[in-house]
Amino acid sequence: MKRAPLCIGIDVGTSSLKAIAIDGTGGVVGTSSVEYQFESPQPGWAQTHPDVWWHATCEALRALLAQDSVRGGDIVSVGLAGQMHGLVIVDNNNQAIRPALMWNDQRTAEVCTRAQRDITAEKVWEFTGNRLLPGVTVPKFLWLKQHEPQTIRRARHIMLPKDFIRLRLTGATHTDMADASGTLLLDCQHRRWSTQMCQACSIDVGLLPELFESTVPSSRVHGDGAAATGLPIGTMVVAGAGDQAAQAIGTGITTEGSIACTIGTSGVIIATTNRWRPTPGGVLHSFCHAIANRWLVMGVTLSAGGSLRWWRDTACADLIETARTRRVDPYELMIDEARTAPLGCEGVTFLPYLSGERAPHADPYARGSFLGISNRTTRAHLTRAILEGVACSLGEVLDLVRTTGAQVDTVRLSGGGARSAFWRQLLTDRFATSTTTVDQLDGAAHGAALLAGVGAGIWPDVDAATAHIRQGPLVTITSDADRFPAIALRYADAYTSLAPWFTAHALGGRNE
Repeated sequence: MKRAPLCIGIDVGTSSLKAIAIDGTGGVVGTSSVEYQFESPQPGWAQTHPDVWWHATCEALRALLAQDSVRGGDIVSVGLAGQMHGLVIVDNNNQAIRPALMWNDQRTAEVCTRAQRDITAEKVWEFTGNRLLPGVTVPKFLWLKQHEPQTIRRARHIMLPKDFIRLRLTGATHTDMADASGTLLLDCQHRRWSTQMCQACSIDVGLLPELFESTVPSSRVHGDGAAATGLPIGTMVVAGAGDQAAQAIGTGITTEGSIACTIGTSGVIIATTNRWRPTPGGVLHSFCHAIANRWLVMGVTLSAGGSLRWWRDTACADLIETARTRRVDPYELMIDEARTAPLGCEGVTFLPYLSGERAPHADPYARGSFLGISNRTTRAHLTRAILEGVACSLGEVLDLVRTTGAQVDTVRLSGGGARSAFWRQLLTDRFATSTTTVDQLDGAAHGAALLAGVGAGIWPDVDAATAHIRQGPLVTITSDADRFPAIALRYADAYTSLAPWFTAHALGGRNE
């Protein structure tokens, strides 16, 4: 009996790689994941050698294909998603020259300031519809040009994290419109590389990958890729998408007015638009969607789930051990403990700026901070303050999205943070609007698999591919929402008061 065709989605995340297989209904038939750490050689730096991602890809795919529900011969297409804004540089032998500078790397702050002065913010916005920020790809290239000119001289191609996996699988140097948007080298309105931006930054367009729309079958698995992963030789690989566009596909954020909040390592508010609509001054990202002739408006909190993970690893060793004994997730125990602290944490505020911040404050010098600690403060207060701080940060981003004229009726929640009913309720009350989840919380890998299915002809287009996505029950606001404006104001005042201190000490710290 002939078996149903399967599609695989791969998401190259910040701290883990996920691979899923779906069937022709969009249902997940197999999953696997591999965790890893990124390096932070100095405060504000974040990098990972691309080979780490490739080894994780091989491990995850072999584990996936070993499952009874997933047979290699049934795989018809692969879609790639991954963290945006990273900079991977390969030489003439397609070998990564150095660790990739990641999206949350803030070392480029001074380079970015110089570039904004030389090019002018107005020109950057005119060329790309966005603003130049330390986390995006362009200033990373300029930083290496200044500090490691030998690296740039050896460069044959520059690419994004997921596209390094494509290179290893297929030998092709391709990317998609959505992921390319985050380089700040793309003319997002016309969906092509911006020769003006490349010239302004002295970047050779020949270093950039070939561009495709996300569902286009742009390459196929070659012999070396097959031998390393277990995928059949010749398996179709579609262009895929940056993780946020893929997440939007995986959670059904595909039409005008649909809005999502994703809590992974970062936290993202994202809305779909049917026309090119950049925000004044680029206060929010305006990127190409993974659907032709659609775009995304997006704001990012750099350390959302990442803040809770840092706290787990730093201050919750006992809960990690208890969770191991009970065979539960340590986050469950952390959040159960946080429930015992009152709303507002008796005045404790947490700013989740462990890696600087992007929205609503484009501040690479901001740092994570607890304020308002007293002799009554317990770990439960501090954990809850992290949850509330992330909710306040994402609430500020959603408020910016509202200023674009977007109608915010319901926000779809996804990502690891959406697994917690307690955190979902905090977000709902801060957003002051109802929220819901979808049946696939790991949306980026799912979205990549759906794009692969469209490329393989299983669905005629992305709208048909996402028709199966089901929303969970609505979470409605509670009476606690009445207290959130005061909590949000305290949070906003904390950043406003500390911003000059962050800048002064970050700049002065180099000579201390």
